[in-house]
Amino acid sequence: MTAYWQHFEHEADIGVRGIASSMAGAFEQAALALTAVITELDLVVCREEVEIDCEAPDSELLMADWLNAVIYQMALRKMLFGRFEVVLDGTHLHARAWGEPVDVSKHHPAVEIKGATYTELTVAQQSDGHWLVQCVVDV
Repeated sequence: MTAYWQHFEHEADIGVRGIASSMAGAFEQAALALTAVITELDLVVCREEVEIDCEAPDSELLMADWLNAVIYQMALRKMLFGRFEVVLDGTHLHARAWGEPVDVSKHHPAVEIKGATYTELTVAQQSDGHWLVQCVVDV
């Protein structure tokens, strides 16, 4: 099975989900789902690299912190990211994200994401061995 991301409905907000053969891969897919809430992923050219680090007491909180770190970097740098590489070491995450500055005429941003929430926050290995990570983001 290849890794993939999904959105799921949640009242006025939207859920992001990543599924992959590794937890790190699922975190990468969830971050892609985050970008896909804002714009079409194939519109984002991955030409600038940004490093992101975060740490949390457990994998669920790390998932929320990871997405919030991505949202923070998008806002700080006025960028969109279309590729992620995540390395997990216990509850420490180091990632590289590639993207480009937001161009409203090109990317047509649909919404601004305010933050990742703990609503429906899940980090779990499924019975087939694949990892599923998800949470609801506030838009």
